[in-house]
This record gives sequence, structure tokens and C-alpha cells, in this order.
Amino acid sequence: MSQKFLRTFKTKILDKKSKPIILRGVNLGGWLMMEGYILHSPNEGVRKFKRNFSSHLGDQALNSFEKEFTKAFIQEKDIKNIASLGFNCIRLPFHYKLIETKPYCYSQKGLKVLDKTVEWAKKHGLYIILDLHAAVGCQNHDWHSDSLGKADLWKRESFQKRTVALWSFLAKHYADDPTIAGYDILNEAVVHDKEKLNQFYHRVIEGIREHDKNHILFIEGNLWATDISCLDDFVDDNIVLSIHFYHPIDFVFNFVQNQSYPLKKNWDKIMLKNIVQTYVDFAKKRKCPVFVGEFGVNYRYNEYGEVDWLKYVLSLFKKHQFHWTYWTYKAIKNSCFPDGVLSYYPNSSWINRQGPKMGWETYKSLWSSSRKEIIQSWDTKNFEPNTKVVLALKNAKSK
Repeated sequence: MSQKFLRTFKTKILDKKSKPIILRGVNLGGWLMMEGYILHSPNEGVRKFKRNFSSHLGDQALNSFEKEFTKAFIQEKDIKNIASLGFNCIRLPFHYKLIETKPYCYSQKGLKVLDKTVEWAKKHGLYIILDLHAAVGCQNHDWHSDSLGKADLWKRESFQKRTVALWSFLAKHYADDPTIAGYDILNEAVVHDKEKLNQFYHRVIEGIREHDKNHILFIEGNLWATDISCLDDFVDDNIVLSIHFYHPIDFVFNFVQNQSYPLKKNWDKIMLKNIVQTYVDFAKKRKCPVFVGEFGVNYRYNEYGEVDWLKYVLSLFKKHQFHWTYWTYKAIKNSCFPDGVLSYYPNSSWINRQGPKMGWETYKSLWSSSRKEIIQSWDTKNFEPNTKVVLALKNAKSK
């Protein structure tokens, strides 16, 4: 019997013809949830940047900036390009404020941005995974949840209720859309009491299933999506376990420079293989597929073996039929953090790599005089492919 939606069957995901499919794609990182380093900026919560920008130029200028960035950074041609590279899936990180304007009130403008992206994906034969990257109150203490150092989602019941309500709203809206592969409920939670995480997931699952029994639910583990062993065996037959894979982080993020893969101490192929095996064993026990929602490497032309690391990790994912989305599609070239399939290499005045102010720190002083040039620089036509990364990802998709 054929089916309309992707769904799980034991450790596999089945397509609309009930045949196994492997989801492979990229994240649209830094677009609907802005992250500092992707624009070669300090890694601080985006709320701080917007507050500084608005206090200097006013709310109207901030609204204009947000509108132009959303329109320019990702366009339909990007979705077409992703499809042309052979990918079949996009993970779409978004900030809760894209949808929620105030508690339990939802923005049609923000929803239209998601709808348009889903429409583009449908047109070009791609699936979308919606990823709540920044939740109400923040689910971890890092900038990529728009935190200023606290994870208050776990401290305030009202924040959790609003997050459940947000997912219920989105589930009701997208319940009948098969272009949506599923919902990545919460990006990189960090909570000391694992029971709080499980209780939260139970509530969100119930809220989603009240309106939507069709879509896959992608459940991330604790500790930046590295620990899935703490997760309950949720009573739902359409769940995928989701992990993030940045091992070893000092190497792939280039925090410790001039390291070469394989590292002489500990971090060799055997270590990576063993980590993956722990996920394989747990997934088999739970009879669930595994989705690597994020993995990536800082590109150094493979002078330090970073593409060799990528190829080996991809081979492990292929062997165990893990689904994956690479982090990320595009970024301003940086010396740290995974910097994407495409990178912007020029040192424009609004990037200003020499400092002391870089990236969005410069926008408030340059927006009035260089607005047009800044907007144009966000267009993907100004980004270059990191060719060895592109080739490794393309080759990983071949059967």
C-alpha cells in the first residue's frame, strides 16, 4: 500500500511508495535564526545585536534590516541549487520569534516565510524538516539558542507551555503537507535533570499528535544532541532519534589549530567508529532510525585532513543507514566553526576580519551608507563552493 507521507518502520524511513529512503541534505543555518559566526560576528545572542542595532538606528531600520536579510540570504535559487547537488532534504532552523509575536499570538508574516520555503522545496523535489533552534526562554546557555547565558526554558513552566502551544499551532497548520518530512522538536537541549527533558517531549508529542498524526517527530538527545541514551521510549510509532556529530570538536571546529586528522592521541577512526556504534546499538534497541541533524567541519582545503574526516564519517553514516543534514549551507568564511558548503571569502568593510569590530558589529555604523552593498553581499552568487566538501557530500549520496 502506498502512502502520502514519509514515515518510520523500525529502523528505516519509508517514502510515499513505502520504500526505504535515506534523507541527505543541508541545514539552512543562520537564516531564520541568525548566528554570529555565520556572518563573521561575535557569538552572542542575536537579541543583543538587534537591540544594539535598534538603539542606534531605530526600530524601523531594524525591521528593514530583518526584511532584507530574510529576502536576500536564502532565495528560491538556493533551494534549486541544493536539489541540483543531489540532496533530497533541508533542515530548516528557525527562531520561535519568527512565529510567536507575543505569548500565544502567532505571526502570519513569519508563517508565510516558512510556507514559501516549503513551496520552493516541493517545487524542487525536497523534503523539509522544521527545527526549533531557539525556544522560548532558551533550551541551552549558548548563543545558538539566542541565550545570554541562561537556559530558562527548564526553569519556567510558562515557557514550556508556550513551546508546546507553538508546536501545536505549527502541527495544525502543516498536518496535511507531505513536503514536510517532520518536526525536529528542540535543537541541542542542555538540562541537568533528564526527566525534565523527557517530560517536555511527552507534552510536545501529545500537543502535536492532537492535530497531526502524519509527520515524523525527530527527537534530539541531551547535551547538545549527543546523549540519546537518556531518552524515554516514547509511545509513538513515527519517531526518529536525532544526534549531532562534531567529534572531536577541537579539530572539526579548528579550536586547536594545526591539528591533523587522524589525531595521534585518541581521535582516530576507531574512536569515531565506536561512538557511532553506541548510537547504532541504542537505535536497534529502540527500533528507531537515526538522523544526524548536524555535523560539519571547518574547511582548510584538506591541508589538515578535515575532508578525510568528513569522508570517513559519511562512510559510517552510509554503512549504518543514518540520515543526515550537513551544517551548514552557506557562511562567511571563518577560521573556526563549520563554515558550510559555500563560503563568502572577501573582506568587505562590513566583515572587517582584522577587527576590532567585525560582522554585525559594523552594521549599525555602515547600514545607512552601505545598505545596498551589504544586502547584495548576502546573495549566494557572491559565495564560492568549498569544492572538496561539495564533492565529499555528493559522493556520499551515490548508491
